[in-house]
Amino acid sequence: MTKVIHEAELAEIKDLGENSSSFIIKPLYYGYGNTLGNSLRRVLLSSIKGAAIVAFRIEGTTHEFSAIPGIKEDTVDIMLNLKNIHFKSHSDEPVEVHFEKKGAGVVKAGDIKLPAELELSNPQQQICTIDDPNFTLKMDFVVDTGRGYLSIEQAGQERIHSDMIALDAVFTPVLRVRYNAENTRVGQDTNLQQLTLTIDTDGTITPREAFEEAAAILVNQYKALAGSTTVESAPAPTAGKDEAEAGSTTPIEELGLSARTANALLNNDIHTVAQLKALSDSDLKELKGFGAKALDEVKDKLTELNI
Repeated sequence: MTKVIHEAELAEIKDLGENSSSFIIKPLYYGYGNTLGNSLRRVLLSSIKGAAIVAFRIEGTTHEFSAIPGIKEDTVDIMLNLKNIHFKSHSDEPVEVHFEKKGAGVVKAGDIKLPAELELSNPQQQICTIDDPNFTLKMDFVVDTGRGYLSIEQAGQERIHSDMIALDAVFTPVLRVRYNAENTRVGQDTNLQQLTLTIDTDGTITPREAFEEAAAILVNQYKALAGSTTVESAPAPTAGKDEAEAGSTTPIEELGLSARTANALLNNDIHTVAQLKALSDSDLKELKGFGAKALDEVKDKLTELNI
């Protein structure tokens, strides 16, 4: 019978792309896969600090429904494009940026000369298209930091300059979060769970930075509620020495492998887990009738059983 709730353990981080990573947390107390996964997901999507344009001004326009002679897009289209520029700000105060470009062509975020306080993660983001070679685009905008969502009404009330057009802003640098909770085991204990949390960001923050910030936010919230009460905890369970040795003598037939993979091992005189563990990947690939799919199946099964 379990008398304590053991601590979670970050077992592995898998980089899936430039701004995408999966975090594997195991073994968890039963039911805590969904408990932690849902909590982390909600905080990641709503509460991670980021930066966004909150107001802008284009010379020759007075409101968001203005047409701009010399520019293909109208002001509303430009507003939508500005909202898709991803900034990282090193200042806690609003940062003002002035920008000019002359001549026909596509204007992109990378054309903006940014101050030292700002960094840009998507320089290919289009802002507008100048179709008059003699036209000079003159634009000012303000980048501010925040968490969550800033409505256009609130942005309008907090404008630094009254002649600027306010923008609603989504500050979070986290684009998407998925999680999957599944059962796992350690040794003979099968009443445990594993959580896989996948985070995609906009490039202004790494998935690991977002993950750690979300965890820290939850720690602060729960710590404030717990007061002086403490609950006994224990390190994450691991397979004991006796269990590991017993697992080494387990017959191949008891691993739950497919019939084809199990027969291939048995036909090559591999009858126990100990014999299987003694072989490298290259050794296994050289076995008669043992292919790449069989190798992947064996590795997945040994990982699943923590052998």
